[in-house]
Amino acid sequence: MLERAGYDVVGEAEDGAGALEAVSRLRPSVVLLDVQLPDIDGFAVSERLAALAQPPTIVLVSSRDASAYRRRLAGSPARGFIAKGDLTGPALTALVT
Repeated sequence: MLERAGYDVVGEAEDGAGALEAVSRLRPSVVLLDVQLPDIDGFAVSERLAALAQPPTIVLVSSRDASAYRRRLAGSPARGFIAKGDLTGPALTALVT
């Protein structure tokens, strides 16, 4: 879906530790990050990524609605949040441009 929308998908990770390693190695400009990861949650990963010298733009996603994370989203360094049911290329573009 993202490639059809013009994004180059340069990597994937199965968990938070893998995401941190992949971002360090691949240096993407945008990271689409699931909130619910098996090891470190997406909020903690986004905080670590935001502390980098040149952090990527972070967009959090979840199968849950934003209202489930309202307080945590307000304090998150992520650019925004998209529920997985609403995730489209144009929705991502609207947040990152």
